[in-house]
Amino acid sequence: MISSTFIISFLTALSGVSAVGPAAVNLRTAANFAVLAKTGVSTVPPSVITGNVAVSPIAATGLTGFSLTVDSTGQFSTSAQVVGHLFAASYAVPTPATLTAAISDMGTAFTDATGRVNPNFSNLATGAIGGLILAPGLYKWTTGVSIGSDITITGGATDTWIFQVAGTLTIAAGKQITLAGGALASNIVWVVSGSVTAAAGSHIEGVVLGKTSITLQTGATANSRLLAQTSVALQKATVNN
Repeated sequence: MISSTFIISFLTALSGVSAVGPAAVNLRTAANFAVLAKTGVSTVPPSVITGNVAVSPIAATGLTGFSLTVDSTGQFSTSAQVVGHLFAASYAVPTPATLTAAISDMGTAFTDATGRVNPNFSNLATGAIGGLILAPGLYKWTTGVSIGSDITITGGATDTWIFQVAGTLTIAAGKQITLAGGALASNIVWVVSGSVTAAAGSHIEGVVLGKTSITLQTGATANSRLLAQTSVALQKATVNN
């Protein structure tokens, strides 16, 4: 098992470099959304989402729990739970084409991120990464990842992280992912082939590219984008992009 002391030493050795980590993952038009999913986005009110929410190719019936008000243009809707707009494939043009492009870009970003090779860290802590301090780099796990105690992602504002998770990603109740050293959530990508679950009261930082579902349980918060190839479920959760 690689200790957090080793991670700190690795980060120290990289100090003075203007940017550390893998090439950034280009989200293209998927970056226009805080929450994007193919099969549905649900909320147990009151959730708070800052940014746009979209579903495609499913219709607006895939947006549940939001109490939608459709705009007079028919191109989007609004909700008291969303600081932004909600979009669906059933809305008026140009929304369907815009969402088709965003869903395609989400898939392209997933393929890019999960296909990166030559990781800096392989199967770190056998996936039980609670308590670690994570330097910039490419991380790869061939199993699931669990965060059973708080972790810190440390680096500069231009540094990047890609966390490739072949299984599920689970953040335990009340546990936090925090940033230090100027690290930005927009430069962090969790690319997860299994489901993603942030348990009650937990907090996640970084873009989540999920092959399947993403769930934020009661009181969970995310400073990120939640981009799922199936569904996103929010239970009195907060999402800031």
